Amino acid sequence: MNLETVGRGLYLIATVFLWNLILATEIVAENKPLENEELKNMLKAIEKTTRATRFYTDVKTISDDVMQALAKVNRAKFVPENAVEDAFENHPLRIGYGQTISQPFIVALMTHLLEIEPDDRILEIGTGSGYQAAVAAELASQVYTLEIIAELAASADKRLKSIGYSNIFVKAGDGWYGWPEAAPFDGILVTAVAPEIPPQLLTQLAVGGKLVIPVGHARGNQELVLITRHSPDEISSKDILPVRFVPFTGEGILTLRER
Repeated sequence: MNLETVGRGLYLIATVFLWNLILATEIVAENKPLENEELKNMLKAIEKTTRATRFYTDVKTISDDVMQALAKVNRAKFVPENAVEDAFENHPLRIGYGQTISQPFIVALMTHLLEIEPDDRILEIGTGSGYQAAVAAELASQVYTLEIIAELAASADKRLKSIGYSNIFVKAGDGWYGWPEAAPFDGILVTAVAPEIPPQLLTQLAVGGKLVIPVGHARGNQELVLITRHSPDEISSKDILPVRFVPFTGEGILTLRER
């Protein structure tokens, strides 16, 4: 066998290898709808739970805008590697540091209650892995999100930037005090239960804005509450649904307990 024959043989082997690689890539691409099917099932589960809880919430259906936002955000990118298989299940998942990523239905409901408009600026208390912030960012102009656990804040910031969100601003800090330098906000989401509504968050809520927060005891009854600011001096409050959230932590909550 001469060198030319060897060269041709290597060329054929390389060509076959490349075609196999291309075919393998196409097969992987064809498998992607399986992930979409899981997402569809998650959205159906949200719709089912919405109908089942409508007598509590008065919400018969989640708005199309919110459902579309949920469809755009890949929840699997916001859960630990060992939980990816369960990423599209309609229940919360542990993300470390004693924290969880909220149940998709709760994310949908809280986002729906805010009635986010495209020009709105949203504050989130409790970034976690960044999933709720990502959903809100699909609807709002800007999302400011605070996380008291510095490690979670850093990882969420990195994750959100890597996905391509340029309208989300992450900061490590005590959510009890909100983000006054960025206020006022058209909507505020709180993803940890507090024994009462933090006064600072009320002062940072714009007129016409809405605040959604779980209120109650860490190991007792909790109620998701919707606050609406009608004017500088008038707010209204409405109980939405019994829930279960991780507790609010930080100096602000400690000060409250010491009163």
